[in-house]
Amino acid sequence: MGVDSVKPAPSGPRAELKRRAIVRAARELFLRDGFGVGMDTIAAAAGVSKVTVYNHFGSKEALFTAVITDALDEPLAGESSAALESLVEAEDLRSALVDAARTWVHAVRTNDEIIALHSLVAAEVHRFPELGEAWRRRGTESHHPAVAGALTALAEQGRLEIPDLQVAIIQFYGLLVFPHMVFTSHGAQIDEDLTDRLITKGVDMYLTHYGPRDR
Repeated sequence: MGVDSVKPAPSGPRAELKRRAIVRAARELFLRDGFGVGMDTIAAAAGVSKVTVYNHFGSKEALFTAVITDALDEPLAGESSAALESLVEAEDLRSALVDAARTWVHAVRTNDEIIALHSLVAAEVHRFPELGEAWRRRGTESHHPAVAGALTALAEQGRLEIPDLQVAIIQFYGLLVFPHMVFTSHGAQIDEDLTDRLITKGVDMYLTHYGPRDR
């Protein structure tokens, strides 16, 4: 199929409602049945035709990526998003980062579906390597716009020095969120005291590396 023959995804309020219904149905079914669930089953659960599903997403890999992206961004909504946005106005950046991280990590730790979806990706990527490729094509900044926006704003203010935004985003997640996803996916738990130590030490490490250097 040529580039010119590829149809753009449907747009408008009705299309957005259908997209959300498809993602919700796909999320539930992927969690229940894994990546092997059929697109016709997803379409039926969403109350749309299979053609509509393909019009919106083009492939099951793209739909799965959308499900994972939406799920990973959930903890960054609401209070977490507000905390990240407030960083640019904070007088004490370290304290603000610690507070934002506590809000964010709490949202991750209390959302069982996010942990389950993370485990699903790890389990399915070996059987369906195209999932990993679909994920890589999106790029880190588009997966996590709230984090990217906060770090970019802080860099523009001169409060952080970030030569590589993609690396900075991954390291931000790695220090603050990934320990909980990794340990929980293996059936282990990180208690509240260790969680807080990981947050405070993680923020200190991040600021040590990305804080502005004395000139």
